[in-house]
Amino acid sequence: MPGHGRRRRAQRNRYAGKPDRGIAGAGAAVIVVGVLVVVHVAMPRASAPSAAGAKPRLQAQTGTATTENWQGTGLAATALSPSRFAAGACVEFAPSGAAHRDETVFIDAGHGGIDPGGNGTTQSGAHVNESVVNLAVTLDAVKDLAAAGYQVVVSRTEQTTVLKLGAGDTDNGLLSVRGAEDDIAARDQCANRAHADLLIGIYMNAGSADEAGSVTTYDAVRPFAKGSQRFARLLQSDVLGKVNATGAGVPDGGVLDDTSMGSTLSSDSTSYGHLELLGPAYKNFTTPSKMPGALIEPLFLSDPSEASIAASPQGQKEVAGGMAQAAESYFAAQPAAGSAASPAAASPAAASPAAASPAAASPAAAS
Repeated sequence: MPGHGRRRRAQRNRYAGKPDRGIAGAGAAVIVVGVLVVVHVAMPRASAPSAAGAKPRLQAQTGTATTENWQGTGLAATALSPSRFAAGACVEFAPSGAAHRDETVFIDAGHGGIDPGGNGTTQSGAHVNESVVNLAVTLDAVKDLAAAGYQVVVSRTEQTTVLKLGAGDTDNGLLSVRGAEDDIAARDQCANRAHADLLIGIYMNAGSADEAGSVTTYDAVRPFAKGSQRFARLLQSDVLGKVNATGAGVPDGGVLDDTSMGSTLSSDSTSYGHLELLGPAYKNFTTPSKMPGALIEPLFLSDPSEASIAASPQGQKEVAGGMAQAAESYFAAQPAAGSAASPAAASPAAASPAAASPAAASPAAAS
């Protein structure tokens, strides 16, 4: 922030592979936000048209209608496998520009529905909700990437979970631990079913009012870790560059691997030590993402100045523009498929934790 310099980074509230989320406790609903526990009243699901539309590479369920002008955007959209996901979740958008690219980008709009994510207050005192901001940024990025000729798949297009909720997924009106983890797994499943070439997770941060800055995370143990790390650096640089071009002065928290960034809500998640959205398979999590990717938390909602950026349509467009720019830069420099330099062909050494940013070993990264 102007005049503040770089401030310490919070112990991030990690849903995204399992960051902050609504989890029902014994007799009380709570959200764990960094080291804070905030009492939460479950929010009603916002009413919005469900998405459906143009024929995707993955055949949609029989009877799915085509929407040529989705919510007045001019975009053609299709719900992928609507029997598997919640209404409005896992939606594919066709390219809208003159040039059509071969690549598909998957964007996960963090949280949603009965999982509102983090919360904050703007400088004018207005409330900011993370799931709402994440969705707005995602839909702005869809427009940018589709106009550039990419096929774009998003985890959700409205205020909903991605998982079609069933028995055991909720407790006291919020996601149970199992439901929260399954909801993240559903996002990976959506990306895989769409045969995405790149994954982007957009989440926001929260902590105390003196914490600020942008952080981007990738997983360093996947076979395509080298590509994920390269994209993470582009994502951090491009998003921060777009936001700070306005003089915002958002601190650069760096690019980190996801070691110890996961949830501590259960013994299994603690021992896993990764973000489920980005990380490898483990125990009952058998459908990890199959493509390079990174997750960015560009702003702290608990900082009134950064919350104001997150809540503003212009700020949301700047973050989305940086995401789209990073994806285009990533593909522009992408080696030919199957080549020795391809991220999918990364050597075990490149995929090891040693390939991660040195900052990943810092106490802040492991907190």
